[in-house]
Amino acid sequence: MTEATVASQLSLMLKASSSHSLFASTNSIAEVVAKPMASSLPTTASFRVFSSSSAARRSLLSFSSSLKSLAFFPLSFHFSRHQRGSAVNASTSGGFSSVASSKWAASYTDQLRGAREDIREVLKSKYCHPILVRLGWHDAGTYNKNVKEWPQRSGANGSLRFEAEMKYKSNTGLINALKLIQPIKDKYPSLTYADLFQLASATAVEEAGGPKIPMKYGRLDASSPDHCPEEGRLPAAGASSPADHLRKVFSRMGFNDKVNLIVKYPWLLSLLWAPMIYNNMQEIVALTGAHTLGRARPERSSWGKPETKYTKNGPGAPGGQSWTVQWLKFDNSYFKEIKAKRDEDLLVLPTDAVLFEDPSFKVYAEKYAEDEETFFKDFAEAHTKLSNLGAKFDPPEKFVGAKYSDMKGCNHE
Repeated sequence: MTEATVASQLSLMLKASSSHSLFASTNSIAEVVAKPMASSLPTTASFRVFSSSSAARRSLLSFSSSLKSLAFFPLSFHFSRHQRGSAVNASTSGGFSSVASSKWAASYTDQLRGAREDIREVLKSKYCHPILVRLGWHDAGTYNKNVKEWPQRSGANGSLRFEAEMKYKSNTGLINALKLIQPIKDKYPSLTYADLFQLASATAVEEAGGPKIPMKYGRLDASSPDHCPEEGRLPAAGASSPADHLRKVFSRMGFNDKVNLIVKYPWLLSLLWAPMIYNNMQEIVALTGAHTLGRARPERSSWGKPETKYTKNGPGAPGGQSWTVQWLKFDNSYFKEIKAKRDEDLLVLPTDAVLFEDPSFKVYAEKYAEDEETFFKDFAEAHTKLSNLGAKFDPPEKFVGAKYSDMKGCNHE
């Protein structure tokens, strides 16, 4: 059965639903449970239809097995954040898409795949993993949860490509990352900058040996420099109170809203439910662990040494001061080195040191120094959340491009 036939049959059944009282009194029509989705589908896709008509249910289920051959679900399905075993809902408001929209999905995913391969080649030749991670981080990290309108709320919307934002002190040097990405954008013009920045960031983590990052795509780009955020939204290494500064910045982004309770009421830590509050610190500590990659250059950030024994010969452009000995390898050595503080050639910023000084951060920093697997798991989850901050998806929340940034789980062949 072809995709067009499947869509046609399902569309006809949906039109009949009003007379048959097929569904409950919600807007949800059908729930498709894919474990996992797309190319990883089992022999059938399982439909859970809330129906009072057994005939209609049998009719719908009769062609469910045909979905195993479909490379991608029509875009009118509302895809939530992709997790193994997550449900996919079809909405009455949008109807079902044509074959053309499915072809659009295939084309966009093909371009994402191609862009990822080009990014991998750039990483191999330029050793630019750290700056590409930073590019995605700095585009998404400006998000303000207190602003509801898009793109005024900032976040992962590609506004960092504009000179007005690129010239901020916190973004010094990122023009070099944009120059690396621009040829890929030119080659795949349908891809948005917002998607490319996040694809590049996740790919850089993975190619450096880090965890697989669950991703989704379809972010819209801010269209004007007028949509750039004001300067000062990103973490600053030299804040007078590093712990409070980290909490304030990450709380504005929507991470760990409960952490401010500890600042205001320290005695809460003595309560039995203190571990729940501690648990809300992990995203801050995990994301800071991205410093396991890269170097600080004094001419860009006013931090770090001009060069050390670990950076004077590259790879890539020589110089700067790294946090770790192998600063192109993503692992948990950042936490080990910050804890030890035994090597003067390795960088420790105030916002690094505080991870082992503040009791609410220390519990996670200690854990990550001992357990790389836990660090990888928590980092992947936090990075996924970061990559979606403030983003507007088109179609909204519908297009899951891949389970991971390597496009697995979305095979159109």
